[in-house]
Amino acid sequence: MSMSFVNISGFVNMLVASRDEGIKRFVYAASSSTYGDSEGLPKVEDKIGKPLSPYAITKYVNELYADIFQRAYGFNTVGLRYFNVFGQRQDPNGAYAAVIPKFVMQFMNHESPVINGDGTFTRDFTYIDNVVQMNMLALTSTNEDALNEVYNTAVGERITLVQLIELIKKHLLKYDKDIADVDVIHGPNRVGDIPHSLASVDKAKKALDYDPKYVMEKGLEEAIEWYWHNLK
Repeated sequence: MSMSFVNISGFVNMLVASRDEGIKRFVYAASSSTYGDSEGLPKVEDKIGKPLSPYAITKYVNELYADIFQRAYGFNTVGLRYFNVFGQRQDPNGAYAAVIPKFVMQFMNHESPVINGDGTFTRDFTYIDNVVQMNMLALTSTNEDALNEVYNTAVGERITLVQLIELIKKHLLKYDKDIADVDVIHGPNRVGDIPHSLASVDKAKKALDYDPKYVMEKGLEEAIEWYWHNLK
């Protein structure tokens, strides 16, 4: 919990410093974890549930601070709720490793990746180039009505973890045919995991002219090419 409080404090310090320095617009990383136990799909920005983790609470509190800074000080912000971002240069190691580079590295080493649960949970995996586009639009948009809002940063499509594994294998087989024989292990469900995640990106398309160029598999193919040549 102490780390959560530090994260909140650091975010507020950045808001205060930016306001005091006359920064015109503050774009910050929000999170799809804010949707918590909300079961509705697709996820729309104005309908959230109760947080399922301390991390989710900190990300939602950041949104509240951003909102109050606008109302109290006229300080403009834009929050981007990232959905399962993946791409080149992600570290597959460590406690907070993203699932895609971690799975890819395990397959490359002929190690069995572990799926939490039966693999039917779904995610809206979002390639990094789409995220970069959203950040640039949030920074440069001339639409004043687009400011002081939060936006889903995603593709708007979902796949199961089993389907993800199949796609990873499909694209890795171009480099190593033996990966076809690597089995997957199923472990217990992880506490706090959201079963299904799918973003509506209609708000971002209308307000920011967001136009994601990479569907999930296209981004995965590019990412795996980079992983193969750089993580071995």
